[in-house]
Amino acid sequence: MKSRVVFISVLLLLWCHCRYVLGSGESGTGIVPFPDRSADGADLLSSVGPTVGTHSAMLRQGNTDECDIVMNLSAVDRCAFVKATPDCSMEDSFINYLKLAFCLLPPNLTPLTITLCMIWLFILFIVLGLTASKFFCPNLSAISSSLRLTHNVAGVTFLALGNGAPDVFSATVAFSRPHTAGLAIGALFGAGIFVTTVVAGAVSLVKPFTVASRPFLRDVIFYMAAVFWTFIILYRGTISLGETLGYLGLYVVYVITVIVSAYIYSHQKHSATRSSVQSSTHVPELQTSESDDAGPLLSNGSIQEGYDSEYRPLIPYCESTSSILLSSLNPVDSRTWRRKTWRWRAVKILKMPLEVLLLLTVPVVDPDKEDRNWRRPLNCLHLITAPLVCVLTFSSGEYGLYLIEGQFPVWALTLLFGLFLSAIVFLTTSNDHPPAYHSVFSLLGFVVSAMWISAAASEVVSILHMLGVVLSLSNNLLGLTLLAWGNSIGDCFSDITIARQGYPRMALSACFGGIIFNMLIGVGIGCLMQMFNNEPVVTLEPEGLLTWVLAGSLGLSLVFSFILVPLRCFHLGRAYGIFLLLFYAVFLLVALLTEFGFIHT
Repeated sequence: MKSRVVFISVLLLLWCHCRYVLGSGESGTGIVPFPDRSADGADLLSSVGPTVGTHSAMLRQGNTDECDIVMNLSAVDRCAFVKATPDCSMEDSFINYLKLAFCLLPPNLTPLTITLCMIWLFILFIVLGLTASKFFCPNLSAISSSLRLTHNVAGVTFLALGNGAPDVFSATVAFSRPHTAGLAIGALFGAGIFVTTVVAGAVSLVKPFTVASRPFLRDVIFYMAAVFWTFIILYRGTISLGETLGYLGLYVVYVITVIVSAYIYSHQKHSATRSSVQSSTHVPELQTSESDDAGPLLSNGSIQEGYDSEYRPLIPYCESTSSILLSSLNPVDSRTWRRKTWRWRAVKILKMPLEVLLLLTVPVVDPDKEDRNWRRPLNCLHLITAPLVCVLTFSSGEYGLYLIEGQFPVWALTLLFGLFLSAIVFLTTSNDHPPAYHSVFSLLGFVVSAMWISAAASEVVSILHMLGVVLSLSNNLLGLTLLAWGNSIGDCFSDITIARQGYPRMALSACFGGIIFNMLIGVGIGCLMQMFNNEPVVTLEPEGLLTWVLAGSLGLSLVFSFILVPLRCFHLGRAYGIFLLLFYAVFLLVALLTEFGFIHT
């Protein structure tokens, strides 16, 4: 799986190089000299008036980011323009990648800058995947277990949030910035098309099956409603507070519908059980056709418990505090290491520094383990590192570096508070038994992992914004390709693996249920954040024809699924899987032709 991701990343890197070379070769006629420049860039802004005028038509068509004009300037003027233009400031990220590309490095090293940013982008996607799968999801599972939620409620709330955390946070960050909303639109629509065609088609090819009729129709109808609503908002160009809350309300209605559907299914199942005649005929049919509403969850807790019991020592012994800390920070299991291939080991070695960093800062509570993953020295260390991560990653560390009365930094106050709290917990607990308040660590782990995901998503959006400016690509294209593929490739392989293990219905349910959550919550929360920071009405201007190609293709794929699947008696075979893959190939070709001007209005 990791080798395929690396292969895709290499292809994208080569494509970006080719795009830059072609763009730089054609931009010779577009370079405008700017004499009489001042050091602060004031004369530069007045001298770019003719250039801004030549591009005003492009800006009126939806691309309102003035920073895109920088590539039409001469190489010596780009740094001053980036420093003087507000649209080029990246306040929400730790690194200003535009200044890195145009100010810190010479123009002849721009290909090197693109290469380094692509490598950093790949690392950020790994951080997103690791944090979501190994820290965010387990803590959400522990929270839902502590709250004693049913499988259905947990599946459409906490489980959906855990699976879609990279998509939701990326969309939220992109929507919260006026000039990167196209990234969110491209990512949400592009991921929707990718998941409903490539992932669903691959599942159908791997394991042909009969889909559960009512859950499938329910998910498709709700997703079509969300897409149609988004299409109307894009057509109007504005979204109000009421419509933003409507996105969140529509997801609440979806959750209620899932719960009611599960209740109806459970009632029908109990009714069939009471009848001896129907228990032998109808119960297996219900179990195979509608069981997705029951929300089955794959849990290997009992298997892992039996496996670990084989290696449990006959004579109990007490580990020292230092050995517990060292073993807790070791991300490699010796038994797993011996069974894996050399490729897995190589990838694991590359990910080890990131895993150790996350282990140092994010607590994880595991309800399936007897000790609930209580590690006294590490959990006490988390009380110091976790608050520091929160204050230093929130708003790119703006509040963490704030000086109280101009003298004492906030991060130092947070450190002192963490040391005090850690000392109390260390002195009042033991290594053997978790305290009664251990479940609170799952909430802390949820918050810290969410901060890590949000920080990584902010950097991803900023890098894609920079690549769009340097390579003269629209945000929509970068969203539907790099951002959508990076966030969805893990879901693709996991759903295919689930289908191969004999759970194709669960894999298909994950295809539709997750993207409904991503679109409704991503758009809703992102627009709310932009309204909180700016004005009560958010303007969403489509970036040309590609936006309508995205919306139309996603709507068309859902209409095909809504019509063709019932006509096939809800049986998804290899022919339908090939059709979905061809549909995505045609969509991607049309999107690229539209982006590069071969298809235009």
